[in-house]
Amino acid sequence: MKITALVENKSNCELTPVHGLALYIETEKHKLLFDLGPDDTLLKNAEKRGIDLAQVDTVVISHGHFDHGGALAAFLKVNHTAKIYVQRRAFEKHFSKSLGFLKVPIGLDRKLADHPQIVLTDGDYQIDEELRLFTVTDTSKLHSTANDTLYDENGKDGFAHEQDLMIFGEKNALIMGCGHCGVVNILERAKEYRPQICVGGYHLMIPVTKKSVPKEILDGISEELKKYGMDFYTCHCTGEEAFQYLSARVPRMRYLSCGEELVIS
Repeated sequence: MKITALVENKSNCELTPVHGLALYIETEKHKLLFDLGPDDTLLKNAEKRGIDLAQVDTVVISHGHFDHGGALAAFLKVNHTAKIYVQRRAFEKHFSKSLGFLKVPIGLDRKLADHPQIVLTDGDYQIDEELRLFTVTDTSKLHSTANDTLYDENGKDGFAHEQDLMIFGEKNALIMGCGHCGVVNILERAKEYRPQICVGGYHLMIPVTKKSVPKEILDGISEELKKYGMDFYTCHCTGEEAFQYLSARVPRMRYLSCGEELVIS
């Protein structure tokens, strides 16, 4: 398995960074994209790496925020065959509440929900023997206060529109987008799938201020992650401050920046 970060917040190479996430993943059976980023940065960075997005056969959009699915329309212009798996509720309206009162739309393009390449999922979904999508209903442990500015049409977002991906191979990999449901809760839900590697964001950075959540939350998360003894590659919404704090306490935690490649064997 090979994972390339095509869209991520920071870059140490020729690829352009942008706030968002898109991982290009080659497995034994698939060429897939996990998330698409906010705009055509995905297309430009893929071209720089010689990755033909028309050959992608599977796309997973982790949840209904534009920094993970904003490039959907652009992708559909270059790829006419891939199946794109999205939780049905991801196409509902989503907002970020700024300055305590102003709700800024941050959702996906709802007109695309009926596109023939879209597969709307409701909860867990088995794509094939290699790929499984799952959702998390118990979000009780170590709530990230960075979620508190995020809303749906009914009030504060409960993230029922979020899904995570298990890839089964020589080493089972858990892939998450923002981990809004909480990385600890997601890992507990994924125990039955025996992940050995975890890749994705933890949403521990408050979007407006770019500050990390309080240290007591980070302490709780670090104690839980240490129990797993696995490889962690985090990125995007974890935030640099939280990453530095966690990586000093959790063995085998690294940052996956834009353009970096991760080979799992």
